[in-house]
Amino acid sequence: MQNSTFDGFLTTLLVVICFVAFWCAIGYFVSFLTGWLALARRFKKQSEPYGEIRSAGPFFYTLYMRFWGHYSSVIRLTAAGDALYASVLFLFRIGHPPLRIPWDEIRFGRTKFFFRTYIVLTLGNEEKIPMRIPLRMARNLGILDRCPE
Repeated sequence: MQNSTFDGFLTTLLVVICFVAFWCAIGYFVSFLTGWLALARRFKKQSEPYGEIRSAGPFFYTLYMRFWGHYSSVIRLTAAGDALYASVLFLFRIGHPPLRIPWDEIRFGRTKFFFRTYIVLTLGNEEKIPMRIPLRMARNLGILDRCPE
């Protein structure tokens, strides 16, 4: 009887360890694929936002990054006077450290996809990682005036 209880405990422990390892691996893989990991090498958040601050997300917004990898209701963007800040909800933060990207490292554009207009933020002058955000999110962040028509 005691042996089967111990076996059940080991099985449960193994399942939990495998799940956590799989969760971490997926987090890093998605981060690598979408370009978040490349951005984190240079733009890992070192300071808090200052100046006029406007936030949008994480809920009710879907944004797309490289290879149209999408983040649905998990990213908060904050537009401050000094930079654009991006962070992922805690449960999905593995491989996604918070970012601080100065405005001079961002290029702005527009695109349409399935009849919807997106604002394209090309992040990093070296990395050139696209982040497509909905028009409504850009409006709430106050960055539409930075974007060409």
